Amino acid sequence: MPTARPAGPTSVPMPSPVPDDRDLIFRRIREALQARREQVAPHRDAAAYRSLLPVVGESFEARVERFREWSERLNTEFLVCTRADLPATLAGLARTHGWSRPACHGAGLALDALAATGLDDERALHIDDSGAHPYDKDALEACDLGITTCVALVAQTGSVLLTSRDSGGRALSVLPPHHLVVATADQMLPDLPATMAFVRERYGSALPSLVTLHTGPSRTGDIERTIVLGAHGPKKLTVVLITP
Repeated sequence: MPTARPAGPTSVPMPSPVPDDRDLIFRRIREALQARREQVAPHRDAAAYRSLLPVVGESFEARVERFREWSERLNTEFLVCTRADLPATLAGLARTHGWSRPACHGAGLALDALAATGLDDERALHIDDSGAHPYDKDALEACDLGITTCVALVAQTGSVLLTSRDSGGRALSVLPPHHLVVATADQMLPDLPATMAFVRERYGSALPSLVTLHTGPSRTGDIERTIVLGAHGPKKLTVVLITP
């Protein structure tokens, strides 16, 4: 008769100190947030930080000059023109950059810019700001230019403040390889505190789902510290400021 083999050792799972890994991760996050709250000074009004930031002149001309300085550093194409010169300015840009298929949202100034480029034909993609009429996402990816307005220009940093509510949603300023922003003189704000105060005054507690600052074309320096444009968005950013 075959000899029965003795039963081998039975493996017993070791008890875990917490029910699962998620509990441990969340516990550590809560601990980190609590430590941060205890060490951070109480929030002050944005104006209190103005002394820590670069100074911007009070005049409109000084703001424009500071924005221009930052644009040169950031590879932003920055032009200033009057309303009367807007058609010639944008038509010239269209020829220089070889735009052929633009996308634009429904704001009046953006539509004026689209018309000025001479490219408002059957190839142009129109995006409804309200979102009531969906557009073809593949068609937006095929566009070589996105035209938007903005909420503000920040002279202090050369930034463009955009929101999903005022700039054709989230994708228009990101997918096309060239982003054209048209702005008016009253939108040129001096610094970040003034910009944040403007946002609070404009929207109150009903903030858009996306509020973002675009500072130059999309870029990264992750690989061998070499700057590459167009990493997570447009390779080119053009800002046209319209003066009276």
